[in-house]
Amino acid sequence: MAGTDLNHLRWLQAVAEERSFTKAAARLGIAQSTLSQTIKQLEARMGVRLLTRTTRSVSTTEAGERLLQMSIPRIAEIEEEISALAATGDRPAGSIRLTLSDHALESVVWPKLKPVLSAYPDIQVELILDSTFRNIVEEKFDAGVRLGESVEKDMIAVRIGPDWRLVAVASPDYLARHGTPEHPRDLVRHRCINMRHESAGGLYAWEFEENGKELRVRVSGQLVFNNSYAMIDAAVSGYGIAYVPEDIVERQIAAGELALVLDKWSPSFDGYFLYYPSRRQNRPAFRIIIDALRRH
Repeated sequence: MAGTDLNHLRWLQAVAEERSFTKAAARLGIAQSTLSQTIKQLEARMGVRLLTRTTRSVSTTEAGERLLQMSIPRIAEIEEEISALAATGDRPAGSIRLTLSDHALESVVWPKLKPVLSAYPDIQVELILDSTFRNIVEEKFDAGVRLGESVEKDMIAVRIGPDWRLVAVASPDYLARHGTPEHPRDLVRHRCINMRHESAGGLYAWEFEENGKELRVRVSGQLVFNNSYAMIDAAVSGYGIAYVPEDIVERQIAAGELALVLDKWSPSFDGYFLYYPSRRQNRPAFRIIIDALRRH
């Protein structure tokens, strides 16, 4: 391995992930012939075959897989340390990539980030909105934002928001036409606006609680979303009952556009936490983001 360019190991990783020299070369922005020749030279220096090539696809051999598992995490650590050293000047810089839900962004993260981004123009932040429980290490996120109960145990977790409730709401017009449910079980006779959880692949079973008694209800209706704000608009328009975070419907409730139902059954959830692997905290730009989001 003497004289091996660490970038070439990244090239090998790209081929392994894309399972194609053509796609990997396009992703890396290099010629396919250059990529193919570089991997052959790497194999020659090591004296082992790293890839199995067929007419349709490319896959790693056992030796290739072991090499990637051993080297890529270490290369990532080296790159992070280099970034940290480069950012030790007067103006912290760097790119931070986060995965979070639309509600976490609107209710907690974005209000706290805006002044920080204005103060540190050299810090770049990429925000990926979804409800999927992503593997932040494998997918190269610096951190994720999820409810406390959902944070992986091997991660560092920092609380960034207060506890909050889910509430069932519907327009006065809908309730006048269809009646008001008195118990969560009554929802099976109503038109409900569903939420699909991408990570589980199924529809969210509405969670209720009263005096320590928990109850889950699977509801049905005409509409399914994966976005809380779209659900609110549909509820205001009279398409059914929605189950959404209380803080984002306060305006509609105050304006009389929506009414609370089953209020005493609405449970509280642990607030949002920022979670990340321990090595991420060494980067100055990331420490600034943590301090900005931390709940005091």
